[in-house]
Formats: sequence, C-alpha cells, structure tokens
Amino acid sequence: AIRKSLTLLLALGTLFIFVGCGPAAPGETGTEIIDAGQVQALLDDDAVLVDAQTAVKYAAEHIEGAVNISRADIVVNEPFPNLVAPAAQIEEVFSSRGIGNDTTVVVYDSNKNMDSARLWWTFKYFGHDAVKVVSGGLEALKGAGFSVSTTAPTVSPAQCSAAAPRSEMIADRKEVKKVVDEDPANTAIIDTRSQEEYNEGTIPGSVLLNFIGNNFADGTYRPVRQIRIRYLEEGIDYDDTIYMFCKTSIRGAQTYLALYNAGYRDLRLYDAAWAEWS
Repeated sequence: AIRKSLTLLLALGTLFIFVGCGPAAPGETGTEIIDAGQVQALLDDDAVLVDAQTAVKYAAEHIEGAVNISRADIVVNEPFPNLVAPAAQIEEVFSSRGIGNDTTVVVYDSNKNMDSARLWWTFKYFGHDAVKVVSGGLEALKGAGFSVSTTAPTVSPAQCSAAAPRSEMIADRKEVKKVVDEDPANTAIIDTRSQEEYNEGTIPGSVLLNFIGNNFADGTYRPVRQIRIRYLEEGIDYDDTIYMFCKTSIRGAQTYLALYNAGYRDLRLYDAAWAEWS
C-alpha cells in the first residue's frame, strides 16, 4: 500500500525530532512562510505586498498599499475549475501589479492561507522564487499594527516574464493513475479535503490529511517541526515523492506550501484534482 506502516520507525523518528536529531531536510526550512512581524522590513526593501482575496473582499478591506491578485486572476476554469493559467495571462497580471522579474513579493489572504499559498505556488511554478506568504494573513497583519484601506494604490506597471513552467511541481491524471496502478515505493498521495469528502470517495491509496491541520486555530501556519511530525505520523517523509490534491487543488496548494517550507522538495500538485478524477 502507498500508506506505509512504519509505526516503530515513525515513533523513533518523532523522538529524534523532539530532541533535535533526525534526518536533515533536502531543502532549506522556514524560508517561505513569514510572521506578520517580518513584513515591514521587506516592504522597506521595496517588496510588493499582494492581497490574494477576492476582488470584492479586497475592495471592502485590505492592508494599505497592497495590490490585489485574486484567485480568478491566476486560473482558468476549462476543462476543470481553478487550473493554473497560461504564462501569457500570468505575465500580464503580475506586470500590471508592478511586479517585475526581480521583485520580492509578500502575499497574504483571509482564507486559511489557501489563496496566498496557491498564488505562491503559481509564482514558483513560473520561476519567480522571491515570494513569501504571511502566516495568518490579513488578521495577523492587522494584529501586528498594519493599517487597512478600501482604496487601491496607484501602481507603476513593471515587466514580468514567466520562466518555463516547472513541470516537476505539477501532476496530471495520467501520472497520478500510474502511481495508483503501480504503487511504487516511497510515494504518497495526500487527500487534503475533509473527512466527509474523503468518505464520499477518494483516489485509491490516498492518505487523508485535511489541510486545516496545517494551521493553528488562529489561522497561522504550524511551525516546521509540527508539520514534520504530522506527516511522519502517516509514514510520509522527506525521501518520498508526494502528490496532493483536493477538489480543485487550492487546499492542496496550502499543503504544498506547508511541506515545502518544512524542507520537503519532491512535491507534485495534482492540479485538476478530484474535479477531474471523479
């Protein structure tokens, strides 16, 4: 089975984490998710603050000076909802918001880190690595003393050129079906939806790990160590190839970011997700 039964090894691994040992992550940890208190220093260094709420919510309230890039701006909805948009659309959106190839971007939302994570994933997918997500989003920033506004700032357009998409960050139905059929070692499929959705049907062999478990009750992301433990307890470790999905891979992107920030690197978002598979 894809879900590995390594109870004893996992218990030992968890113990190692608590005492500061255990295998090193293949990637840096703690680099993608930042606390609200870290934001001002980046803005002072000319980072662009991006609000990933819907256009309606942005108009009602956003952090002063933030530009809006909503989910609708970065997806297409055919043949399935919320698929990653083509490069030309992404270039136009980013450029019009004053984001150039060398711009540092700081993203927040008001949706349990889902839309900011999906925007982060989109930036990364098209080769723009200088992007951070504010843990806890809008409420965390307000709590840190940032002012809110209902007025969009004046923006000077920039020139953003998308790099070739990083194919290793995404999976299609054919690739996921091959994993299901062949059940290769050191591979996991994570269903990031709710228990109720999972009970109604899932991709065979997938492990249910609701995306909401990556957050604290206040909407901030859990720290690296807690994320690592959560996934280790299900037999999912750094050396695994990990596929994740939800209904349309917005929640899946939130999990992708949590794992990437915890040092996992062999990650694939099944973009068409349950909407296609079902």
